[in-house]
Amino acid sequence: MERAVVVGGGLAGLVAARHLAERDVAVTLLERRPSVGGRVRTRHEDGFTFDRGFQVLLTGYPAVGRELDVEALDLRRFAPGACIARPGRRSVLSDPFRDPTALTESAFNTEVTVRDKLRTLLLRRKLSKRSWEAIPGERETTVREYLRRRGFSETFVENFAAPFYGGITLDRSLSTASRVFEYTFKALSSGRTAVPAEGMEAIPRQLRANAERAGAGVETGSTVTEVAVAGAADRVEADGGTPPVTERPADTEVRLAVGGETLVADAVVVATDPPTARDLTGVESVPTDGRSCVTQYYALDRELGVGPRIVLNAADDRPNQVVPHTAAAPEYAPDGRTLLSATFLGRPDADRETLAAETRTALGSWFPERSLSGFERLHTARVPFAQFDQPPGVHESLPDARDPVGPVYLAGDYTRWSSIDGAMESGRDAARAALADADLA
Repeated sequence: MERAVVVGGGLAGLVAARHLAERDVAVTLLERRPSVGGRVRTRHEDGFTFDRGFQVLLTGYPAVGRELDVEALDLRRFAPGACIARPGRRSVLSDPFRDPTALTESAFNTEVTVRDKLRTLLLRRKLSKRSWEAIPGERETTVREYLRRRGFSETFVENFAAPFYGGITLDRSLSTASRVFEYTFKALSSGRTAVPAEGMEAIPRQLRANAERAGAGVETGSTVTEVAVAGAADRVEADGGTPPVTERPADTEVRLAVGGETLVADAVVVATDPPTARDLTGVESVPTDGRSCVTQYYALDRELGVGPRIVLNAADDRPNQVVPHTAAAPEYAPDGRTLLSATFLGRPDADRETLAAETRTALGSWFPERSLSGFERLHTARVPFAQFDQPPGVHESLPDARDPVGPVYLAGDYTRWSSIDGAMESGRDAARAALADADLA
């Protein structure tokens, strides 16, 4: 393989391009937007930093240390655990091992039982000993059923798990696959929850720099409308009754339609959004059912007083959580201003003003003793496809990097699991598959 094209400049595509270039493959990455990043994007306006939806980097994920220079990202960290809020009452629930200053508050938290706190510590210990490859560790079920089987109370499930993991999976019903809970719980326990000082888009910017440093070319504003394999063999049944495989003769080439022109490559990695990936490759197992959210950003004259700790709505999902961004990352706002965000799950029909009013009402009921002076709606990010849907069993049906016909490979979190970790892992998977098929591994 001498020439490769990566279609899509999200995290998966950028990682794939880097790994291919590091093996002296001539790589060109084509991204249809003016900048790279995929779903990980940041907007800067009037001194404020708005990420596209509430996004964080879990430093405990295995791909983070392998693909990123974490120190260079200049991370700002949130406190472990959360502040559980309902009208007239707030309480802190945190990890006593990583947040000893909150030990007393967590011990006297009445939103969950003492047994729940002990079970959380036991589960933390159990998952810390399990390798990433060993997840899931047993028969998969929903997050809700997983917690029930382990003896967690309904109080814990409704008051903490539903809003906390609702914010992670965009699924407050906790019907997401339990392996997602295990992955995130292990990562939360072994690392920190953080954002780069310059916003989440600093992550794809660094990945782009890494790819270009390795020798990859990156072209933005280039839309690929077709990927066609010339000379590809049909699928054949492998020996031993294993699933069908695709033969990839050495002389097979791939032609791409790009803006009325045709490019030719020895291999192509399709790392686009799921619907586009399905259209370009014909792989029907690419998941296209997704979860949505709306995140609104607001300014205040002063901080809420909970420190760099996410505030969970234990009463309902309007909004699901509020994040005091500048308590963790002062760089997210001009001097003297406070930046908050509130995330609503799904696709609420309410307009921006109504959502802002709901947020202010919730904050007023949670923090009756504090002034909300200066409350101002700044920015609304509607994210129609934030994650692909992940019910129990879906991960066994996800496509493999090699599923397309010919020397075409898939890279995207939809080949792993919906997360920053899954996206970066998938980019490495696709590059490894292409290199192995070209005898360059």
